[in-house]
Amino acid sequence: MRPDLAARAVDLRELMDEPDADLRMLEHTYRRFRVVNAVVSRPGALYRRDIRPRARAGRVRILDVGAGGGDLCRALAAFLRRDGLTADITALDPDERAMGWAAANDGGAGVHYRCAATDELVTAGETFDVVLSNHLLHHLTADQLSAVLDDTRQLASSTGFVAHHDIARSRGAYALFAAGTLPFARNLLAGSFIRVDGLLSIRRSYTAAELRAQVPQGWTVRSGFPARLQLRWEGARARP
Repeated sequence: MRPDLAARAVDLRELMDEPDADLRMLEHTYRRFRVVNAVVSRPGALYRRDIRPRARAGRVRILDVGAGGGDLCRALAAFLRRDGLTADITALDPDERAMGWAAANDGGAGVHYRCAATDELVTAGETFDVVLSNHLLHHLTADQLSAVLDDTRQLASSTGFVAHHDIARSRGAYALFAAGTLPFARNLLAGSFIRVDGLLSIRRSYTAAELRAQVPQGWTVRSGFPARLQLRWEGARARP
């Protein structure tokens, strides 16, 4: 039976979000995110388009909100190191399990892992040149989304920008992920939440039109291939 994708399935909850989620499966999920997100999220494109031009002008401060296992941060650190560029990279997540695993598996990337929420950084007056998230928005309620957008806008410096990346809900996205992960369900992805939670994520995700209707003025929604959304805010002097 095909799932109803006409509207967001906001009542669904991903297995890895459960407080009693199996720790071994959770850690295996974090471990496999590096491979999955390299294909789905394409951090190299983000780096070339938005990070590298700023890093060439000087050391940049990067914040990844809802960083999970920290794979995006470590990928960006590797790209910067390869190009001889420098940055202060902070992975932020309120889940102690995620930050504990990420810190223990930093692998020399030099990422700073913080178990905290965005409002704590706002209260502390911290700012960053680049504020990012990957696959965070679909986890949030309407009130949480509003709060995160307000917080991340405040956390961006006057020359900085915010870019939240997520999945775009569609039948094509659901079918592509289901088919693409099926051959790996009993090997690469076995013992992880990735296949089940990935399909739940798509059902919880926004379409571009839904996201545009939800966000305040000043934010721009962009669609990308395949089935990607970027929600972006830039300060008046944000261009590198």
